[in-house]
Amino acid sequence: MALTESALLAALQTVIDPNTGKDFVSTRQLRNLKIDGDDVAFDVELGYPAKSQLDPLRKALIAAARTVPGVGNVSANLSVKITAHQVQRGVQLLAGVKNIIAVASGKGGVGKSTTTVNLALALAAEGAKVGILDADIYGPSQPMMMGIDGRPESLDGKSMEPLSNYGVEVNSIGFLVDQDEAMIWRGPMATQALEQLLRQTNWHDLDYLIVDMPPGTGDIQLTLSQRVPITGAVIVTTPQDIALLDAKKGLKMFEKVGVPILGLVENMAVYCCPQCGHTEHIFGADGGKRMAEQYGMDFLGALPLNLSIRQQADAGRPTVVAEPDSEIAALYKAVARQVAVKVAQRAKDFSSKFPTITVSKNT
Repeated sequence: MALTESALLAALQTVIDPNTGKDFVSTRQLRNLKIDGDDVAFDVELGYPAKSQLDPLRKALIAAARTVPGVGNVSANLSVKITAHQVQRGVQLLAGVKNIIAVASGKGGVGKSTTTVNLALALAAEGAKVGILDADIYGPSQPMMMGIDGRPESLDGKSMEPLSNYGVEVNSIGFLVDQDEAMIWRGPMATQALEQLLRQTNWHDLDYLIVDMPPGTGDIQLTLSQRVPITGAVIVTTPQDIALLDAKKGLKMFEKVGVPILGLVENMAVYCCPQCGHTEHIFGADGGKRMAEQYGMDFLGALPLNLSIRQQADAGRPTVVAEPDSEIAALYKAVARQVAVKVAQRAKDFSSKFPTITVSKNT
């Protein structure tokens, strides 16, 4: 019996992407299906980084193809292609960056910077090209958390080269001022400094630039969300009612300026005593999950209140690189994967396909 394309597609359709819950055939990710005698070959293209999952997915697809009678050799080529996705209307994309993800919180002290750094490192571990912009002008913490000491170089006198560690590019006001120096700046000065940091850094073809936003909904946050081409925002909160109250304000700000919310991360969700194993919801239970349900947001995950997370970030070796196979690193990786999948599902950006029109006086 001759092999038919429909029989193969029906078999391959049984393999479900664990990240999206959909198959690869109906989503048109499976391409170039070729049948040559009893040899079968096809390509699958993912829109998000998934280095750790490519091998098991490939094996599952090959096994599914082999269930069809008459199939001999199966060649499955899995690849990842991350593209630029839509941003707010009227905001130009940034050179050298495909997608900008803002990590925000309504108030300080909820672990936003720690979440940012581990998210960035988790995306990089899955094979993406990632950068971090430390937008917290008054309290920059990324240089310390990323274990980077130094100043950005300028090769042309106009732009800065980002510093990097663990395969992630970073720029921060913390690199440009002394550690003990306080940024005693009014709003306009801070926002101008931030725009320069963003636009005058030579980001090198990044798939994702993760922006560590300052807490709150003031001047800097508003400027960022109106002038920076943001693909989506991640809200970080603790389960505590006061933190949730402020997180809602951050959520509303992004809604007003047309930035989609990719989801919510609940930090410091539960404390487990290392001595006796007793667990305690110090800041309340499931507050973030309830808020996500209330506002129709995706709940990206809950992270524990754990001493090692703090110690590793303070030492400049965040959990995802310090203990890549630990349970906590797995939680960060799961959150990062969800964020990348949410970005991949958004509409693509086609503005780069159109020519830029300039009007000049010389006729």
